[in-house]
Amino acid sequence: MTTFREAIEAKDMDAVEAMLADDVVFTSPVAFKPYPGRAITSAILRAVVKVFEDFTYVREIHDGTHHAYEFTAKVDDLDLNGCDFLTYDEEGRIVDFKVMVRPLRAAEALATRMGEQFEEIKAAALRG
Repeated sequence: MTTFREAIEAKDMDAVEAMLADDVVFTSPVAFKPYPGRAITSAILRAVVKVFEDFTYVREIHDGTHHAYEFTAKVDDLDLNGCDFLTYDEEGRIVDFKVMVRPLRAAEALATRMGEQFEEIKAAALRG
């Protein structure tokens, strides 16, 4: 079975989507409120893959159903450091997906780039 890290590193977004629970909640580093649901979470993640350059996971921490994946990437030629925090349910599906990034300038660039794609993200989520 493909792991979350393997799927992300292979940019296999269909495999990532299959790992998401229907009621997953995605907490963005650049949005005010969380996004509930598999369709919007999948659409956001598919867009992020396009925005991040040189994405690499550099560390994993696992504690039962809680997993943390530290990563590095570039956005608009700015170095970005972040962490994906995932919580899995008893069936092995991701029910909570929270992302934190730094530094501020790179986070602002990420917000701008994701904002540019948000209409497409919403449309993709509606298609489901």
